Amino acid sequence: MTGAGAQSSGNPGLSPNLQGALWMLLSAVTFSVMTTLIKFLGDDYPAALQTFYRQAAGVAILLPVILRHRGAAFATSRPGILIFRSLAGTVGVILSFYAFQKMPLADANALSFTRTLWLVPLAALIVKEPVGPLRIGAALFGFVGVLVMVRPGAGGEFAIGLPALAMLASALLFAFTVTGMKVLTRDHSTTVILVWSAVLGFVLSIPGAILTWRVPEPTDLLLLCLMGVIATVNQACYIKGMSLGDAGAMAPIDYTRLVFTAAIGFFLFAEIPGVWTIAGAAIVVASTLFITIREQQIARSARLSAEPDAR
Repeated sequence: MTGAGAQSSGNPGLSPNLQGALWMLLSAVTFSVMTTLIKFLGDDYPAALQTFYRQAAGVAILLPVILRHRGAAFATSRPGILIFRSLAGTVGVILSFYAFQKMPLADANALSFTRTLWLVPLAALIVKEPVGPLRIGAALFGFVGVLVMVRPGAGGEFAIGLPALAMLASALLFAFTVTGMKVLTRDHSTTVILVWSAVLGFVLSIPGAILTWRVPEPTDLLLLCLMGVIATVNQACYIKGMSLGDAGAMAPIDYTRLVFTAAIGFFLFAEIPGVWTIAGAAIVVASTLFITIREQQIARSARLSAEPDAR
């Protein structure tokens, strides 16, 4: 159940939106810690190998669920969508890890928010959702922000390059996974979707790990495993936050990771966001926030219009 009226087993003295906000804040913190570890380990462990450890941690955490439910955890009538979603997600993780390793954290993080912009055309083409001119205009405005950040043809430090293209491609692939989830949730439980995603993601990450394999030092092994666990916890916190609170209220809190990663980049990696990065990120945040709030308003109107028929 979603929205402000959702019931929760959390603190009864806190409103659903406040509980959701706390989970979203924890999601932003864990995301920032995860990207810090990705960048810190990036000199010695390529993105494909880090992805293997991230997926292995997800399987380890879900293993008790898999053993308890067994066949039911894999029951599906849409294996094709689940396989495509896992493939897109695995490649998307590899590309995003590469971008976080090679780009300033603030830049890579800002570009990762373009996932919401990609969702607009995908919702119209795949899910057949009606997309009005306001959302189309907001998406186009957001991509202008991307151009401001990467400045194709510019000779500066933040000019477009392979890492920026990798993050944009990653955001597109993640948009496919979100669109696929919208289709799957019509007749699949969250558990089935998570189990397929974790197990297939792990299997699909093995070839890349073999090609880039190196035996990690004990400390590095601990950090790689910790990064994988934190990535899984981050996903769980995000889902929990969005399930408790209104999407329009939760979205601004998710953007706090821009602040966290910028601070970490400055203090740990001596990264200073440029004026073009800040300006472009502001445009992307404004457009994605508008799209999120607009979609929530449309969904609320649809529910209200359907209520008389349900009585």
